[in-house]
Amino acid sequence: MGLEFIKPDTNFHFLGYRKYAYILSAVVILAGVVSLFMKGGPAFGVDFAGGITIQLKFTKHVTPEEIRSSLDRAGLEHLAVQRLGAEKDNAFQVNAPEKDESVDQVRTQVDTALKAGFGEGTFEVQKLDAVGPKVGADLKAGALNAIFVAVLLISIYISGRFEQRWLVSIIMAAALWGGTLILREFGLSTGWLIFGALIITLAFCWVLKLKFALGAVVADIHDIAITVGIFSIFGLEFDLTVLAALLTLLGYSLNDTIIVYDRIRERLHHTKGEPLEQVINAAINQTLSRTLLTSFITFFMVTVLYFFGGSALHEFSLAMMIGVVTGTYSSIFVASPILLDFGGGLEALRDQPVTANAAKAVQGGKA
Repeated sequence: MGLEFIKPDTNFHFLGYRKYAYILSAVVILAGVVSLFMKGGPAFGVDFAGGITIQLKFTKHVTPEEIRSSLDRAGLEHLAVQRLGAEKDNAFQVNAPEKDESVDQVRTQVDTALKAGFGEGTFEVQKLDAVGPKVGADLKAGALNAIFVAVLLISIYISGRFEQRWLVSIIMAAALWGGTLILREFGLSTGWLIFGALIITLAFCWVLKLKFALGAVVADIHDIAITVGIFSIFGLEFDLTVLAALLTLLGYSLNDTIIVYDRIRERLHHTKGEPLEQVINAAINQTLSRTLLTSFITFFMVTVLYFFGGSALHEFSLAMMIGVVTGTYSSIFVASPILLDFGGGLEALRDQPVTANAAKAVQGGKA
């Protein structure tokens, strides 16, 4: 018997609030889109925008604000400063976005400014890396491709597992991937190609009645859109660590959704006369304890990482915190309601065979 802090016979009517959830999601996503449009896209870090990173080690205690003040006084307001490791380490990273200045020029300017502010011999340059604009552009394209491939693989897996339509979903994914490669030869940007391919993916899921895949893909896109939008609204930097968090969140959100989907499929097999809305709502309630317990534990861990993991992990852990909340929310209020509002074709699943373990789970009504 598993750990439960919500009674298994709970019957909260989640689907009754789905329209309000749709509106809330639309408002938050729209705010993010407006912010991205006004700011010309995410605030890309050196990893994606190109530039120079300088790692410094001080011999005395200083703060990022003091370093930034010294750089500002020297006319280097465009440089960003973050702490590396614990406060006692006195290690920092200075990020210089891509400009017309050479690596040697930037290093000399930083060195001169810090000597004027803190004195000779109070710091040393431990590492200096430069990322050219071409490398940054390639990394951005690779990041978009990684997210797109992950979404395609999710659609294949969900369609095969829940609807037994492996071949259809594989052909759809292969056609979409091949199409983006062909269109790229005509000079279209990777961003617009991936955006268009995701829209077409959703359209295919709708037309081919891959309803479970449609719900899972919409939920994942929903979570990514909200996370990126919040980062844009608050002017937070988008770098490779945030990309790693987004890819992690794709898997986390999918796992949350699968827990609910498994119970929905089980109930479809054993409740022949039960309305679809009642089936879905009961499945959400029966898995609620497991869903929330997993989310609380994960959120607690990434919160600890945010406060004690150092500034280098702030963006990663913050993206994870946002994603855990949106992933839990979307599995209940996005992925599941889509099966009801766009649920044509699910009745065929009632006639498919089910395992003895699944039957026992439905009868027990425990997550």
